[in-house]
Amino acid sequence: MSLGTPKMEGSAVLENNVKDVEKYLADWRVWRDGWEQWLSRPFGWLSAVSMNWLDGTPRSYDGIPGLWWHEGGDVHIDPQGLEMTFGDEKFTTEKSFSLVGVDDEVRIVAGDVEVGITYRELYMIVGYEPDPPKRRGFKGVPTFDANPAWVLKGRFEPHAEVQSVTLDSVSWRRHKHDTPGVVRFEYGAEEHELLVLQGTAGMNTVFADATSGVTTYPLCRALNIEAPAADGTVTLDFNRAYNLPCAFSDFVPVCPAAPPRNRLPFAVEAGEKIPLEKEM
Repeated sequence: MSLGTPKMEGSAVLENNVKDVEKYLADWRVWRDGWEQWLSRPFGWLSAVSMNWLDGTPRSYDGIPGLWWHEGGDVHIDPQGLEMTFGDEKFTTEKSFSLVGVDDEVRIVAGDVEVGITYRELYMIVGYEPDPPKRRGFKGVPTFDANPAWVLKGRFEPHAEVQSVTLDSVSWRRHKHDTPGVVRFEYGAEEHELLVLQGTAGMNTVFADATSGVTTYPLCRALNIEAPAADGTVTLDFNRAYNLPCAFSDFVPVCPAAPPRNRLPFAVEAGEKIPLEKEM
């Protein structure tokens, strides 16, 4: 028997957490459209065409101009005479900088391509083209039908101070993440817990459930969590569970795997399913 959408408890959840179902579904549709437009933008996740880990030797990589290497905590770029752009700065000679302690990818514009640089104990570069086949063939992300019964209330419980947790990733490397606390919530008359991660844009979590590897991406899905109310209450809108870049491309292998405590024992039949692009 499916463990998906709540039955008796679902009507209470619907009444308590979504007051205007029609507006909720319309807002979800607007969010979906905006999310898919963002996914399919030029030089986005669907435009990744290569990935390499840098070492201490200056090297060239297929499809990426210049020479790239790392030394200590710095990444080094030799444009070999090509004008490259980093933020507002243009450069044609060797440039180096550190991304140690920076979670987000930064971009270098190098001719007709962009190069994403990420630091995860080592430096990784990802090549992005403006319009590769995967982007041209994008037809949207399969999702479960939006169901207001999957809008659940939880309680955020902060750690005494932000902690560091090491999580597995889709690659063989393990990466450190900051966690400000946990969210506890009830489903199926039982209490469950999700470890919360701190991102640059706010709190989020990565989770797996009984659909993982069946209808949803095996490693994890992600869910953004808005700032808690004064009493610690948060909303978990599983209809907005989304895939991370590794679900779309093997060239972005830094997505965290759901930690054991975030592997839910029931089927979250809400949010995004396995992307069609994973099979391209």
